Amino acid sequence: QVQLVESGGGLVQAGGSLRLSCTASGRTFSSYAMGWFRQAPGKEREFVAVITRSGDGTAYVDSVKGRFTISRDNAKNTVYLQMNSLKPEDTAVYYCAAARLGIPRTVMGYNDWGQGTQVTVSS
Repeated sequence: QVQLVESGGGLVQAGGSLRLSCTASGRTFSSYAMGWFRQAPGKEREFVAVITRSGDGTAYVDSVKGRFTISRDNAKNTVYLQMNSLKPEDTAVYYCAAARLGIPRTVMGYNDWGQGTQVTVSS
């Protein structure tokens, strides 16, 4: 099990940028695939991006391709989500999550979750 703490959320105007960070406890961070999810009010939690254990592979939901970039620094036990060209529809609570197996794109594939960080994009 890993404990995850997100940071970097906030209020930004449409077209702006934010970088989210998620720092993990423990010495096994590099053994987990890491994902970012988001949940808007009244909606289900949705997959945003995932990165492989070594960081050499990534995948994104279509709505953020070309705007968001997921990356990780295993020496710092941290995964990042760089968000550019933000839109009002990106407004949500963003969660990072750790997966012991595979490179999942569903909530059920992840074992450990952070508490979330709010991102609000104004028009």
